[in-house]
Order: sequence, then structure tokens, then C-alpha cells
Amino acid sequence: MDTRNKILTLDAALRLPRGSVTLAAGYFDALRAPHVRHLAALEAPVLAVVLPREGELVAQSARAEMVAALRMIDYVMIAKNKDLDALIEILAPRRLLHLEDRDTALVQQLIDHVHSRQSR
Repeated sequence: MDTRNKILTLDAALRLPRGSVTLAAGYFDALRAPHVRHLAALEAPVLAVVLPREGELVAQSARAEMVAALRMIDYVMIAKNKDLDALIEILAPRRLLHLEDRDTALVQQLIDHVHSRQSR
């Protein structure tokens, strides 16, 4: 199965039944095991919204493809920050997770780890 089929346009995402999805919004930059563990605990169906990140390590479209490849993710949408509020209002997700701060911390941990390995 080509998991890129899970990636929806804004119009397609807005056609999902109101109140039917768990929405997880984040950067998903440098997708790591903590992301997978956190997402695996969510109630299906899960819509992951991949947001732009200043100084991204991986392009937004590539991050969306990686998230789409996760078994526990049902839908993925590439969004601008301004689209997220409208999406939340229209879809009224049964549960909403904002993972941006967590994602930023995970990227910083990765950067710190790489720097510590270089100084050895």
C-alpha cells in the first residue's frame, strides 16, 4: 500500500465526519520513537496535522510521508498554522493534541546528542 494515499488535502480533511477523529498537530521533525509511542496510545481514527517549522531538519512534505507510514495514523494533512484553527473548529475532534512543544524538545535532544558525540 502506498501510504501517501493517507495524505489529504484541506478540502478532503474538511469532509471527515465532525467529531469523529483524534487530531494530533505537530511538526514531526526528526520523527523518533517517543512520537511513535505517544501516537500509538491515541484512539483511532487519528488525523496527524504536519505543521511548518522554522529551521526544519526535514521538509514538511517528507515529514508527512513519514507520519503516513505509521500504522496507527489514519490520515495526514500538511497544513499552515493558520489552517489549523479552522480545521479544529470545523472538525470538532473528539480529542486534540498539540505536540509542537514536545516536538521542539525532541529535536533539541537530538541536536544535543549529535553535538555531544562530535566533541568526544
